Amino acid sequence: MRAARAGPGGHDGPMVQATVDVEFGVRVTKPGLAAVSIAAARADEDELTVSGGGSPRLAEFEHGTRAEVYDLPEGEHRVTYHGVRTLRRASAEPVTLADLARYTRPSRYCPSDRMGGLVPPAVYAAEGDAARVRAIVEHVNGRLAYVVGSGRPTDDAIDTLLAGEGVCRDFAHVCVALCRIVDIPARFTAVYAPGLRPMDFHAVFEAAVGGHWQVFDATRLAPRQTMLRIATGRDAADTPFLATLGCELDFLGATVFATTDGALPADDGDKAVTLA
Repeated sequence: MRAARAGPGGHDGPMVQATVDVEFGVRVTKPGLAAVSIAAARADEDELTVSGGGSPRLAEFEHGTRAEVYDLPEGEHRVTYHGVRTLRRASAEPVTLADLARYTRPSRYCPSDRMGGLVPPAVYAAEGDAARVRAIVEHVNGRLAYVVGSGRPTDDAIDTLLAGEGVCRDFAHVCVALCRIVDIPARFTAVYAPGLRPMDFHAVFEAAVGGHWQVFDATRLAPRQTMLRIATGRDAADTPFLATLGCELDFLGATVFATTDGALPADDGDKAVTLA
């Protein structure tokens, strides 16, 4: 069965069209519910198909995040997604009091309450939140090596710093935790990132700068201007693209493609960018 949805085109401004195609397989060994969250937020048009999954139930969250919940029988299933979204210049999202309360707290993968001594002096020396976030991004980019396949799903920001390497989720977790230590609200965001090499699901973080959310990426592997939000939360525990809700399954691998209809923009890492 399939779940299809149409959404708004976005905000006024220069238009870029992004296209996403995802395919992955699972082998269900114990039937039950599973949540698939791979839809681009606020897509103009998209379609998600899960072979043998029956009719899905929709769970909707903040920021256009949604999960399709399927009751999967035993056996192999193929998941496909196709989405199109027109990206226009986004208005900066204000940071609310609820954001301030939620996104300065420690969380499962960002144990900021145990990392106070790991903030580099350059962060404390920086003047203003924007400069502090840039100092955090610089520190993490220089401190960690991006190694495909490194890290474990259970690693938190402390584990990553001790290892000195990780993948995008690990870079984002360290940045989020360091921001929270210096009282800058920060949240973890799963995205599609045209230009990413190797192409895959990607993770970045958003930080509160000047009372508004801006997106940052310490891996610097793709331009932020054309990223498409998938899911947003405290850390990766809030944003899985596949979650079991009673079933048991084996993941059989995925292919992800995210492209735009024009040349990718340059991103020097310093400019203010808002994730639509």
